[in-house]
Amino acid sequence: MENAAIELKNITKRFGKVVANNNVSLSVQKGEILSLLGENGSGKTTLMNMISGIYFPDEGSIFIDGKEVVIRSPKDAFKYKIGMIHQHFKLVDVFSAAQNIILGYEDGESYNIKKVEEKVKEICDKYGFDINPKKKIYEMSVSEKQTVEILKVLYRGANILILDEPTAVLTPQETVKLFAILKKMKEDGKAIIIITHKLHEVLAISDKVTVLRKGEFIATVNTKDTNESELTEMMVGKKISLNIERNEPENTEKRLEIKNINCINREGVKLLDNISFIAQSGEILGIAGIAGSGQRELLEAIAGLQKLDSGEILYYNPKTGEIDNLVGKTPLQIRDLGVRLSFVPEDRLGMGLVGNMDIVDNMMLRSYRKGKTAFLERKEPKDLADTIIDRLKVVTPSTATPVRRLSGGNVQKVLVGREIAAAPTVLMAAYPVRGLDINSSYAIYNLLNEQKANGVAVIFVGEDLDVLIELCDKILVIGAGKITGIVDGRTATKEEIGLLMTKTDKIGGAENE
Repeated sequence: MENAAIELKNITKRFGKVVANNNVSLSVQKGEILSLLGENGSGKTTLMNMISGIYFPDEGSIFIDGKEVVIRSPKDAFKYKIGMIHQHFKLVDVFSAAQNIILGYEDGESYNIKKVEEKVKEICDKYGFDINPKKKIYEMSVSEKQTVEILKVLYRGANILILDEPTAVLTPQETVKLFAILKKMKEDGKAIIIITHKLHEVLAISDKVTVLRKGEFIATVNTKDTNESELTEMMVGKKISLNIERNEPENTEKRLEIKNINCINREGVKLLDNISFIAQSGEILGIAGIAGSGQRELLEAIAGLQKLDSGEILYYNPKTGEIDNLVGKTPLQIRDLGVRLSFVPEDRLGMGLVGNMDIVDNMMLRSYRKGKTAFLERKEPKDLADTIIDRLKVVTPSTATPVRRLSGGNVQKVLVGREIAAAPTVLMAAYPVRGLDINSSYAIYNLLNEQKANGVAVIFVGEDLDVLIELCDKILVIGAGKITGIVDGRTATKEEIGLLMTKTDKIGGAENE
């Protein structure tokens, strides 16, 4: 058998008393995709950071094409044609795609942006990327930014690619497209390592799976010889089945009434088309739909972040008994009314948290305006940070650790925990378990159920239909900006919801199919 493209032997890495990786070994052949599976904080990203030159192993060896190498920096990694696409992108917003791709790269030739754009287009044509090299980063979607990061390492000639949670911020359609590209790279002889939590994606894309648990190597198995149940057991040490607790709603009251809202963008496209529904206290209302169908615009409209062309958003205030129309109010005015609409964004560090701040400071972002003195009060935010770390099992050395140093999944836990701790009367959570492992996801589901039991109206936007059916009391299905159906979570089937997701007929409009 020919030498592996890359092989790790007995790699150990410590941070003080914390052992992040202990005696881990794995290998990847050319033309092979390996999934690296494990819970948040199991050492996956740390292990890959040693291949990409960000960390240096305390013990163990790394081999490229059968020869032992020393990788002390990202520059060394590029020398050995290793490229890592990190979960949090490292791009300059005001630069174009091509400018970001060439930034810091020295190939001995004079700088010629036109040549760079031509080469980028060649790579795009070869693997099936869809990107405009002239487009500025600040104009791009999350998936386009990820494409630029992948093109950046391919431009430098990478033959070994490491992708850290590549689908965490992608829609299902974007994920399918990415997997098609990865398969073309595999056919081209690239060795690819994917760090992920999503078991169905592991089975769909990889040839082999290596499982880590608490920094320890558990096993490497051929994907064709395993299944989700077996991988879950290896990953968490015990069997887990999808059995989310769902209590019957109690003392439900109308909390939010959306009446005939419409939203049209600058190009004249209707993002929201005559949307009407009711969210009740003590219930979880799920929102399902093909990505880009208007889910984001709907939540942003309720939160006061999206301008509407017509319609009403009526809030039934449980304290005063009054009805307030939220349309036309600023996000701060909506909050001052006592409406706590919590939004978990796709870009966790870009929109939700400040990476250079520690966990306590990120808690204070939600409360500093309430300060009664000239000095910021840190005790309550510190107590909240400690509670979130304990409840959601956030893996961190301390509350003083900058958020950017946490793994992606732990960042998500801090964000979701802070939003829920804001004690809203209406809680909106968009994809709150993206990038989280099974146990962490269940912790979030339990928190949402607690909010429901406390009389909060919970609106949950998710992409996993199994979870929506298990967790939600009602499921609203949206397609092309229109509501195509509202179903009972207890009796709905995936097939029924899937059919509604592909329809474009309005409820109460033309006759439904």
